[in-house]
Amino acid sequence: MAEFGSGGSTGGGGLPSSPRPVQGKVAFKAEDGEGGGDGGGGGGGGGRSRFDSGGNRVSNGDCALAGAGDQPGSAPPASPECSSSSKEKGFTTSQQREGKPGIPRRSSIIKDGTKQKRERKKTVSFSSMPTEKKISSASDCINAMVEGSELKKIRSNSRVYHRYFLLDADMQSLRWEPSKKDSEKAKIDIKSIKEVRTGKNTDIFRSNGIYDQISEDCAFSIIYGENYESLDLVANSADIANIWVTGLRYLISYGKHTLDMIESTQDNMRTSWLSQMFSESDVDNLGHIPLCNAVQFIKDLNPGLKTNKIELKFKELHRSKEKTGTEVTKEEFIEVFHELCTRPEIYFLLVQFSSNKEFLDTKDLMMFLEAEQGMAHVTEEISLEIIHKYEPAKEGQEKGCLSIDGFTNYLTSPDCHIFDPEHKKVCQDMKQPLSHYFINSSHNTYLIEDQFRGPSDITGYIRALKMGCRSVELDVWDGPDNEPVIYTGHTMTSQIVFRSVIDIINKYAFFASEYPLILCLENHCSIKQQKVMVQHMKKILGDKLHTQSPNIEESYLPSPESLKGKILIKAKKLSSNCSGLEGDVTDEDEGAEMSQRVGKEVVEQQNSMMGKRFQLCKELSELVSICKSVQFKEFQVSFQLQKYWEVCSFNEVLASKYANENPGDFVNYNKRFLARVFPSPMRIDSSNMNPQDFWKCGCQIVAMNFQTPGLMMDLNIGWFRQNGNCGYVLRPAIMREEVSFFSANTKDTVPGVSPQLLHIKIISGQNFPKPKGSGAKGDVVDPYVYVEIHGIPADCAEQRTKTMHQNGDNPIFDESFEFQINLPELAMVRFVVLDDDYIGDEFIGQYTIPFECLQTGYRHVPLQSLTGENLAHASLFVHVAITNRRGGGKPHKRGLSVRKGKKSREYASMRTLWIKSIDEVFKNALQPIRDATDLRENMQEHKLQTCLRSPAPTWYKNPKFITVLRICPSWNFSGYLESRCVSNTGNFLKV
Repeated sequence: MAEFGSGGSTGGGGLPSSPRPVQGKVAFKAEDGEGGGDGGGGGGGGGRSRFDSGGNRVSNGDCALAGAGDQPGSAPPASPECSSSSKEKGFTTSQQREGKPGIPRRSSIIKDGTKQKRERKKTVSFSSMPTEKKISSASDCINAMVEGSELKKIRSNSRVYHRYFLLDADMQSLRWEPSKKDSEKAKIDIKSIKEVRTGKNTDIFRSNGIYDQISEDCAFSIIYGENYESLDLVANSADIANIWVTGLRYLISYGKHTLDMIESTQDNMRTSWLSQMFSESDVDNLGHIPLCNAVQFIKDLNPGLKTNKIELKFKELHRSKEKTGTEVTKEEFIEVFHELCTRPEIYFLLVQFSSNKEFLDTKDLMMFLEAEQGMAHVTEEISLEIIHKYEPAKEGQEKGCLSIDGFTNYLTSPDCHIFDPEHKKVCQDMKQPLSHYFINSSHNTYLIEDQFRGPSDITGYIRALKMGCRSVELDVWDGPDNEPVIYTGHTMTSQIVFRSVIDIINKYAFFASEYPLILCLENHCSIKQQKVMVQHMKKILGDKLHTQSPNIEESYLPSPESLKGKILIKAKKLSSNCSGLEGDVTDEDEGAEMSQRVGKEVVEQQNSMMGKRFQLCKELSELVSICKSVQFKEFQVSFQLQKYWEVCSFNEVLASKYANENPGDFVNYNKRFLARVFPSPMRIDSSNMNPQDFWKCGCQIVAMNFQTPGLMMDLNIGWFRQNGNCGYVLRPAIMREEVSFFSANTKDTVPGVSPQLLHIKIISGQNFPKPKGSGAKGDVVDPYVYVEIHGIPADCAEQRTKTMHQNGDNPIFDESFEFQINLPELAMVRFVVLDDDYIGDEFIGQYTIPFECLQTGYRHVPLQSLTGENLAHASLFVHVAITNRRGGGKPHKRGLSVRKGKKSREYASMRTLWIKSIDEVFKNALQPIRDATDLRENMQEHKLQTCLRSPAPTWYKNPKFITVLRICPSWNFSGYLESRCVSNTGNFLKV
């Protein structure tokens, strides 16, 4: 079933171009029976939606209505524009465009990293908002209303009528056509309008059977008359709805003097600012400047604009005035700037908070910061500080007003970045055991291409260490002239000298992070060259090497904080009872698996490697302290015999087997021991595994091929941004606490963790480049956006917007999505922009961010290329809201497990609606709510203190208790303190 979508505009914010009525009639047929004889239109047509693999509807958002129009025997009324423009542009509703495949591939975002094809229907956007004219002022809205547009009139009993609404030229009344009513009755006097209400917020909307099919952004209601009747309307796009809401609110405030008021005050700050800037450029006071200077001037003020687009706009203006020459006057300069540099979606946002003004004063800005951006304790001084920082006009700075240009500067600044700046520095507790952190890790760090024939180079180490990697790999073999070399054994990769690598590591080890660096040493050298390795490491790394023996009385590894500035060697180590200068140990040759038969079982392959042994010199063994490499046998053996300083490495396939068959044991194993997972050697193209598959099991060291860009590296890079990019991220509490139980494959809510609802609205995009690998001519793109959630299986989901045809400069999407996040601390959000009209390459840009780092409110998302570089001036404009699944107050911004200090008590707050009667009622309820919150929190604190004073139970260490937890995962105890609150006796075991 289709929806009333949230916008069918290709240009975004343009004037509506619906058909003009001819002699009081329009070109679509009126159906029967609206109200008391008003001819009604049945259901709207053209709406389509698809279903994803989970059976969830994904709307294309084209604001169509399914219902009456989709029933057999009924033909939905259609605007003439829809039938003509769709043919002109070559769009069809059920077939792909000519010459284009119906199932375009998504090579950049396939979940398993392979270049598969994904079934996906082409979506259609019937636009009534051309790109030629953008809405950028209140007068534009009034003019658009006089021109009129098609709206859907909603009545009770799910009745929907298509009508053409327009504002009389004298701006005294609002009319609609066609209608069987007398023309004087099919209108509303502007003076009688009491309120214009946005969204589905009237009884008719709420009681309507098609409520869920109507987009919140496209709906609005006009409350009029002495009896406060409502005229409930749905626009074809959010932009058209914004035009009518903005224009009507101006008319209500200023009546017939609206245009006079607008002309007298409109853009005074912008005009005076631009006039001053123009005069400074017109040094000879000629009243005009050269075209090239005007183009560069506008480009300097808005770097994202393309030069040819600015030139074209000036030439169009000159052509319309039949003007020759290339000189630009001040008026022409201001007009073109106004046209190109005003973003309609930001303008509508400004007037929403400005009380029908063309600027925000300090109080308006305070309300915006508190209600939308989630800022606490906002003062007028803070508002003034923002105005002085971002308002370009001196007049605005002096008067404390933020114009549309200043507001745009603020929203596109780092202050409104989607990434929480608190996470740009180390913000997590770094005093937990090393095994409690995810560690940014590299596989075959020395390779810069594939792992079979690719070259080895020291730049691989430089790149990884600069990116915050804290675990690098050295595959060392005997080399000429008694100098060990590094390369992938059993392959044709080139070699680099071991000593040069140690020099580079010494130089860049702590370039991006001061926390410990792990060198995964895969040793294949003779005793003679092992001693050379030792000499180089001791001489070059010196005191940075951590060689202190582990404390056998401890149960956990030391913390990253205590190991700052230290380099740990992960390698084989001789047993403590070895008295000689050398001894034999089991080999751990990852590359040798490539020579094994592909069809052979992985477990058998790994077991066959256990029998292979080699000689290890004692000097090299002594450099290994708390990262001793051992062979994994099985979980029960490890629980009983493995020492906390011993590390096991798992082949990707073997780790996946354990993750699927023993998910709970794998998580419990990783609470005490470090586990390293490396890609299968069968990945000869150096492709990457999905790190989320192993992070959800608690695996700390998931080694990635840093030289291979794509979805998997996007996840890895995005994940480790959240703690100052220091290379260490604290795992969720449920993965650390000894008595908690968590299954990595849960497909439902996690016991003890409150789910969060993530609401994301994709509003618009800016300055999308053509895909780098595209073979298409020209710079035109047809962008659409995917929003992906990566995390535990219960959280993985994706949604996509409709396609915006031939608009990469400022496409307006206006589509909202909702996701339930069951384990927020392990979830990531990825925004992907793709081209629907691609030849060769569809990838435009992406940005990946941990859920815990999201800032709520109106935010810009900077887009990055496939290789991770920022795309100049390319971004998404979004709105983010996060609510608790169970309701009742704002959730914590981050989990308690990553907070350093104690969080102050939070109280529910209320937003002012500026409807006096309603605000007065709810104002009286605020204090009782605060009192109830205090009572609840005080009782919980008292209960906790009572439990802390009671004697510690002994049953929480009982193996039978742990067994019960494994059998009954719903009985989750999220910590030792909570377990003490459950019972102080062993009676629980009798259950």
